[in-house]
Amino acid sequence: MTSPRTLPTPQRARLPLWRAAMVVARRDFVAILFSRAFFFFLLGPLFPVFVGGLAGGIGGQVQREAAATDIGVLMTETDAQRLNTAYSRLSGKFSTVLPPMTIIEWDETSGDAPDPRTLLQRKDRIYGAVLSGTVERPVLTGPPSQVKRWSGAITLLTAEARGDAPGIYPDVERDEVRTSAANIRTDRIKTAQGAQMLLFLLTMLLAGMVLSNLVEEKANKIIEILAAAIPMDAVFVGKLFAMLGVSFVGIGVWSLAALGLYSAVQSQFGSFPAPAVGWPIFLLLGIVYFAMAYLLLGSLFLTIGALANTVREVQTLSMPVTMAQLLVFFFAAFSITHTGSPVEIAAALFPLSSPFAMLARAALLDALWPHLLALAWQGLWVGVTIRLGAALFRKRVMKSGSAGAAGRKGWFGRLRHRPGH
Repeated sequence: MTSPRTLPTPQRARLPLWRAAMVVARRDFVAILFSRAFFFFLLGPLFPVFVGGLAGGIGGQVQREAAATDIGVLMTETDAQRLNTAYSRLSGKFSTVLPPMTIIEWDETSGDAPDPRTLLQRKDRIYGAVLSGTVERPVLTGPPSQVKRWSGAITLLTAEARGDAPGIYPDVERDEVRTSAANIRTDRIKTAQGAQMLLFLLTMLLAGMVLSNLVEEKANKIIEILAAAIPMDAVFVGKLFAMLGVSFVGIGVWSLAALGLYSAVQSQFGSFPAPAVGWPIFLLLGIVYFAMAYLLLGSLFLTIGALANTVREVQTLSMPVTMAQLLVFFFAAFSITHTGSPVEIAAALFPLSSPFAMLARAALLDALWPHLLALAWQGLWVGVTIRLGAALFRKRVMKSGSAGAAGRKGWFGRLRHRPGH
């Protein structure tokens, strides 16, 4: 008789790394996105945004009402008296149109009147604008907003002072105080600081989801099943990008809410200082740098998840990372005013502070090539951190699995060799 041939057992090949990562990412993304917990997670930050918007609107209104609107009159005594008489005649009918006016006293015998621009820089007496020249040829000096606001009232007032016929109004020369280079840099520093703060808050708020998700699946033994089916690197990559996608959904919802609130109270805030690279590129870099900051911090949290077995261990191990991230943020914030210095270069090279430092650099300088190098450098460190975290997790999972198997084997072995069995 011929012995039956043994057919080879079919072996199913593992999925490639990128396909396995996509499977994990799609699974986690859908599971989190359509959960009730994520819905309430989205609602949480909306309340501070709403309250902050209302507080900012009220504060802006208070600041505008408290802002100086007095017009300083820098003219000879004769012209100032003519303006004062005209002001008295018109104030009864146009009280809401005419601005408050203050006559600036100066020594006319010297022949040299003070510079209106210098008067606008005084801190002991604040003027919204300064009216100089003569009644026949008035000159209004001030910021563009104030000059535009009061030009019509000054035209009406000087026409009354000159006694012109109805319908004839003099031309008011406008001397707008333009923003200096120092003021532009100061405004851009404000933009850089705001962008860094927003990037830090979003990263710390959203990166924790990676850790909680991993610990939950580790407690339910789901992560061990995934590790046995697909490469551990794919599990890490899939979870990171799934959480990154969920974070973008949350940021999109919060951005729409903030945009709606801002459009409703836009007049209360005014415009934000424009960054050096322009708003479109700056927003694009902000999205990319958030992704890099999230992946770097998320990969660290995944590594912590590989070391922790309980929620208490997670809290204990993640606290040093959170405190270290605060120090990293302060380091990047300190480098804002040291552009090009060794401190700023070090902040741009250190992986965890690099996204914050480079986003601030985009607000201050218009060069784009450093951002390409920085993104490549950050991407390299994301890959290194993922590989190290996956290797550590694989080692611990395999160790616990082998230890558990050895324990079960020893228990069954002892049961088999017990007397009477």
